[in-house]
Amino acid sequence: MIQTQTAPTSTDVERKVSSRLSFLDWTRGVAAAIMLQGHVFHSFARPELRDSGLYVISQFVGGIAPAIFLFLTGLTFSFMMHGLERRNEPPRARILRALRRSGYLWALAFLFRLQLWLFAYPQSPWTDLLRVDILNSMGLALTTLAPLAFLGTAQRVHAGVIYGALVAALSPLVTLYEPAGLPQIVRSYFVPDYNYFSFFPWAAFVGFGLSAGAILRLAGHEQMHRLMQWAAIIGFGLILSGQYFSNIPYSLYPASEFWLNSPGLIFIKLGVILVLVPLAFLWTHHGAGQGWSWVRLLGTTSLLVYWVHIELVYGRWFGFWKENLTLAQCVWTALVLTVLMIALAGAKTRWRPRLESLWLLRRQPAAAR
Repeated sequence: MIQTQTAPTSTDVERKVSSRLSFLDWTRGVAAAIMLQGHVFHSFARPELRDSGLYVISQFVGGIAPAIFLFLTGLTFSFMMHGLERRNEPPRARILRALRRSGYLWALAFLFRLQLWLFAYPQSPWTDLLRVDILNSMGLALTTLAPLAFLGTAQRVHAGVIYGALVAALSPLVTLYEPAGLPQIVRSYFVPDYNYFSFFPWAAFVGFGLSAGAILRLAGHEQMHRLMQWAAIIGFGLILSGQYFSNIPYSLYPASEFWLNSPGLIFIKLGVILVLVPLAFLWTHHGAGQGWSWVRLLGTTSLLVYWVHIELVYGRWFGFWKENLTLAQCVWTALVLTVLMIALAGAKTRWRPRLESLWLLRRQPAAAR
């Protein structure tokens, strides 16, 4: 049987690119898994147990999850900008598309807060609608980064790094020199706070992700292994240097809190991300890249997983467990929650194509059936 070769379609190219970058879904899935356990411990662990080693480790590891999500948000934002550039979209149109993407995240952020407020009503105050969560932080960061769509992909490599470094460097200063009389809502969005995902310092990870996305788009398939090697080397370097400079007895800043606004912590987390991404690349390309993966499943449905588990963990559903479980019980609760989220992710993956096909079928004219 003679087979003829056909030119690859745009869909074929997209599938190849999607397969080549499947390690990003795996990275996002790791973030979702460590996020689940971190939130379970934070919500349910007894107050007297929160100085224990297991709890501290849980919160440190869990604190890396939002940094990963923000980094990957910037990375995919860079992919979108690159695609618009490849299609020769005019600069103004590229910027408007980028702003629409940030507007989508703003809408999700407010819908998320509205749902949580409605489910907790009447116990929840109306001010909960204005709470700054990670989706708000993503929306604000993308809004400020949208003008970079005017640049070329190579230029965004440098612009993203500069943006991230500036946000990291200014974070302690914003805390020190907060203007008097600043409205609380503005303060929540910009001033570092343990209770909010403020622009400083969290937007730094979006900027670094934007730069990483530009690098990935410039790199050819044959360069990926070398690129991942350099990412891991730089990641270990950032971890070691961030820890070293955070522990020296003097500082460039009059005051800085390591766990709140320290540039050292930002670069340590960035280093962890740059080590995790190559590990995900190796695993998906030489390990479980062709098979089913519950980690990748969580990654491809991370928004749904985030939305539902926040309601379960912090909502009224299990209020009788709040700050009432032992550490061992928290471990088991985290495992059960992870299994439930995997089942939810699997159900969405399985039923969404069927529902979409049914919806398209109903839209077709009766004569066309």
